[in-house]
Amino acid sequence: MKRIHCTSFSPSFTRIYFHCAVFLTALTSLSSADDVIDFENDVVPILTKAGCNAGACHGAAIGRGGFKLSLYGGNPGSDYNAIVHEIQGRRINHSNPRASLLFLKPTEHVSHGGGTLFDEESTSAQLILKWINQGAKRTRTRSLISIEITPRQFYSEQPNSSHTVRVTAQYDDGTTRDVTKWTLLEPEDESAVEVVDNEFRLIPHRRGRHIVTARYLTLVKPIEFLIPLNSTTEPLNDPPVYNFIDSELNAKLRSLRITPSLQSADGEFIRRLSLDLTGRLPSVSRVRSFLESTKPDKRERIIESLLDSSEFNIFWAYNFSELLRIRPQKLGAEGANTYFEWLSSQIERGVNYKTLVTTMLLASGDAYEVGPANFYRTMPDARQQAEFASELLMGTRLRCANCHNHPLDHWTQDDYHGLAAIFAKLNITQSVTVNKTGTTIHPLTLEPAIPKLPGGGSIPLDSPDPRLEFTDWLTDEGNPYFAKALVNRLWKHMMGRGLVEPVDDFRETNPPTHPLLMDKLAREFVSSQYDIKHILKTIASSAGYQRSGKANQSNRYDTQFYSHNLRVPLHPSVHADAVTDVLGVPAQYGDLPLGTRAVELISPTVASRTLDVLGRCGREESCETEGNGASGLTQKLHYFNGEFLNGRISRNDGRLSDLVKANTAPIDIITEYYLAAYNRFPTINESSYWVGQLELQASADDRLDFLEDFIWGLLASKDFTTNH
Repeated sequence: MKRIHCTSFSPSFTRIYFHCAVFLTALTSLSSADDVIDFENDVVPILTKAGCNAGACHGAAIGRGGFKLSLYGGNPGSDYNAIVHEIQGRRINHSNPRASLLFLKPTEHVSHGGGTLFDEESTSAQLILKWINQGAKRTRTRSLISIEITPRQFYSEQPNSSHTVRVTAQYDDGTTRDVTKWTLLEPEDESAVEVVDNEFRLIPHRRGRHIVTARYLTLVKPIEFLIPLNSTTEPLNDPPVYNFIDSELNAKLRSLRITPSLQSADGEFIRRLSLDLTGRLPSVSRVRSFLESTKPDKRERIIESLLDSSEFNIFWAYNFSELLRIRPQKLGAEGANTYFEWLSSQIERGVNYKTLVTTMLLASGDAYEVGPANFYRTMPDARQQAEFASELLMGTRLRCANCHNHPLDHWTQDDYHGLAAIFAKLNITQSVTVNKTGTTIHPLTLEPAIPKLPGGGSIPLDSPDPRLEFTDWLTDEGNPYFAKALVNRLWKHMMGRGLVEPVDDFRETNPPTHPLLMDKLAREFVSSQYDIKHILKTIASSAGYQRSGKANQSNRYDTQFYSHNLRVPLHPSVHADAVTDVLGVPAQYGDLPLGTRAVELISPTVASRTLDVLGRCGREESCETEGNGASGLTQKLHYFNGEFLNGRISRNDGRLSDLVKANTAPIDIITEYYLAAYNRFPTINESSYWVGQLELQASADDRLDFLEDFIWGLLASKDFTTNH
């Protein structure tokens, strides 16, 4: 028998009552003869539910068929004007409401590209007729404040179970109304969740976690489904708990009946940790020492050691330079160098994230002398600066509110252009200075936009520098975006996937997979005084981070819940440096000194065919976008024919040459390369195999050729080209 758990009521018992209640509510609250039909709260929801104001129909930027509505009813005033006053009022016929195009088109009494949207006797059609009969006035009796979804989360033991939702609107006059009938339910994945629209039912067809967006007017809320990935009812083993991260991860795994992988072996751990914290493989000597150590706290020690290393500072200066899109094309070589030098010094000194961001946001002066002033020279205008700042510092895509209110979040055009108006108060050339008269035009009013905090109030027009108010608001301990945006990026860097994905798309309809963990990490970040190293250490010290990358029968399909370490491709620069370290042959980048590491490059345009093929980011756009790398075929051809590996393996100044000159036994050379590339010793089976292969080689030259082929295969293997 299926067990279904809801946070409010049992669907199997209340479904008949629920549907009767919704039906009666719709009749009594919307169709009473004494009711005044409210255009914004009664008519616009009909258009939204029918899809009339969706982006694929009349809600498109240029409308459709000469009729334009605001996206999802975001601007009721313009919608009213389009419906009642445009084309000489033909859409509304006051003397004969049934002759109105607003009635004839959706019921398809007149040819309609969208087909029949509702029957002429339906509640929707009758409400439209009633509104026209009442004079088609723009009456608004109350304003919508919020909507409540009941329940917000469903847990079901099995797929294909049926779940009923209820949506209640809350208004500024204190009243509430059941608006389920007028709410649009949109699954994130239509193949995973079926919507039985006329019954307000949702049926998940696959195991796992699924999100359905409930939309009423401009408000959206997520509905979450959780169905265990495994049907077993056997009790699960309790995985280890090293800190608060594990308590949250393990709770989710238990609810989904996922057995996590075992803890990683020492070689797997030191390789993963070194790549994550320093962007570099550990040396053979360090690997040997770590593998041979019997100290119980050796993992804690290596975490501390790597966090305190110069390699950490170099790598994280590089990481932040990608986030900040430091590049010479926009900034000029001198500006880019000054910016990077300042950034590197902040990382090396351990300056906290709040201070670093505050310094950038309030920077002014000659950008060739004041490094952080280049933050404002990255983007060409105030609007793009607002988009960049919101994605980087808030983890939100405010750009979606440029031409219309954000369709999947609460951001409005006022939020977008209000933030742009803050940055419009700057003159940006080689120098960055405050310009009190700078403006940006709001497309709705065609007037200068008023500086405004996102989701908050306006900034006084007499503010000497509105960046001050924005910075204070952004970096306040109670800000809901600032801390979460960075800890989510740090989490993805360490764990292979963000708690919110994509990392720059925080919104209510894209909730974290682990909301409580997100909140705890953000609070930990704030309480540590925004210490980046502290969060990295906390993550690295968790059992969740230290799990093996080898999946088991229970978790082999898990890609969201951190039951095993996720295999991710090496970053292009890290990949290039790893090959250099294993081969012992330095790479040449442009005219920079031989031996310069790829993660030390300030400019993404330094000549390097290898980095291009590996897929380096040009920093014109965000480097966090998936799929920036070159194609797999191009990389394979470069491996086969390019100088990336060929020609470097047998160089007389490389690792292989040194080992041969030292008369190292061939099997010991193989062991050395395992330690250098995989950071572990070969297994017994692997060693036996390689011994057998070496015995087949007739001469020293044959053995050398074989070793070169072995090294090539090692460096081309998935275990080398990924972090896992």
